[in-house]
Amino acid sequence: MFKHILVPVDGSSTASQATGTAIAIAEAFKSAVTVIYVIDPYAFTGVGTDFSYGQAEYLGAATSEANEAIKVAKQAFLEHGITVTASIVEGHAIYRGILEAAKSVGADLIVMSSHGRRGLEKLVLGSVTAQVLSHAHLPVLVVRD
Repeated sequence: MFKHILVPVDGSSTASQATGTAIAIAEAFKSAVTVIYVIDPYAFTGVGTDFSYGQAEYLGAATSEANEAIKVAKQAFLEHGITVTASIVEGHAIYRGILEAAKSVGADLIVMSSHGRRGLEKLVLGSVTAQVLSHAHLPVLVVRD
C-alpha cells in the first residue's frame, strides 16, 4: 500500500517515536524510506547586517544538528533492514520543505511528529505539522508526544 515513506526528523524524542512508527509501517509494506531534516537557511532575513555573523554560526549549528538527527534515524531503519536514504533539505518555510521533498522523492505517505503545543505557545511558534496537514496532497500520519 505504501511504497515510499517520507520521515521528517528534528532530533526530538517525539521525532524518534515517529521513526519507530514509520519502521513498523515500512516493515509491513516493504516500503522504501526517505529521512529528511529541513533547515531554514534564511532564519536571519530582515534582521539587518549586524546578524550576518550570527547567520553563519546558525547554519553551522543547524547543519551539525541535522546530521546527527539524520544519522540516528537512518541507523534505526538500517537496524531493521529497511532501505533508507537521507538528506538535509533547505526551505524558508519548514512545511514547504517537507512537502517539496515528498513530491521530489515520490512519497505516498508522510510520517511525522507533533509536539502537541497548545495555547499561546502554539500561536507564537505555529505548527509545522498543522501546515503540512493543511497543504498535503498525500496521507500524513501524525505521531503525538
